[in-house]
Amino acid sequence: MRYRIIFLGLGFFILSFLFGCDKLGLAKPKVKEVLTARLPAKGTVIAKVNNAPITLEDLDKEIDVYNSLVPEDKPENKVTTRDKKIDYLKNEMVRRTLLYQEALNRGLDRKEEIVQALEKTKQELLVMELIRKEAEKVEVSSKEIEDYYNTYKDQLKEPEERQLREIVLSSEQDAKDVLIQLLQGADFATLAKARSKSLSAKSGGDLGFIKRGQKSAQFDAVAFSDSLEAGKMSSIFKCPDGYYIIKLEAKRGGSQRSLADMWDDIRKGLTFLKQQKKIEDLIGKLSQNAKLEFYEGEIK
Repeated sequence: MRYRIIFLGLGFFILSFLFGCDKLGLAKPKVKEVLTARLPAKGTVIAKVNNAPITLEDLDKEIDVYNSLVPEDKPENKVTTRDKKIDYLKNEMVRRTLLYQEALNRGLDRKEEIVQALEKTKQELLVMELIRKEAEKVEVSSKEIEDYYNTYKDQLKEPEERQLREIVLSSEQDAKDVLIQLLQGADFATLAKARSKSLSAKSGGDLGFIKRGQKSAQFDAVAFSDSLEAGKMSSIFKCPDGYYIIKLEAKRGGSQRSLADMWDDIRKGLTFLKQQKKIEDLIGKLSQNAKLEFYEGEIK
């Protein structure tokens, strides 16, 4: 089985270009013409390509990445058995190593654009490692978590949702007529179907459970009022698209989450904020001690 993996843009090219290990000179490599790996192997060596070692640890890491990219509906494509791992080793890692060695032999690593690309990649990796090292030093104390919770606990409530029905009418007089019928005992859903101009009319005005901000500010002021109780309806109120009467069917959420429930979320949030500040402080310090020159006139 052949496995495709994107590695420096060569994966698909390799699969379409190579056909078998027996055609690659594995039996009799020209060792004298091949540049071998410059770094010593760290781990269990499972293969050598012209003296360049491939380790079990490298194989396992690559297979983990490969398996993470396999679609969930294609589990059979994952590399999970010993035979599949051996196939992956031979058909991916060995072939790539051969091509890498040939590229070195041809001096492609000395091409200007390759040198620049490698330097850019090196820069990005080192910056990421520096940020990781700095971020590691950040700690959040229990007191900081507790202080944050006590300061913002009112804002950390679960969002309240309310199940509402609406009747929307074009004029205030139409709304008054409908309100009178409702007060006389008419069914809200039936009147919504018959009189409401809203798209919800076909479902008896039922909006389902909604949160603040899903409708207009005028709507929220009435719909989420503490004075509107479950099973009760509002008076007439005006919104940009007409005159409303609403009925509160039920409500849920809005309860205060405990410190224990919020502990991990607050810790992660504070850690992230402190890490950001630490990096910004480092950049500020480095900028003060650096010689920075800008040639903005050259930017077209």
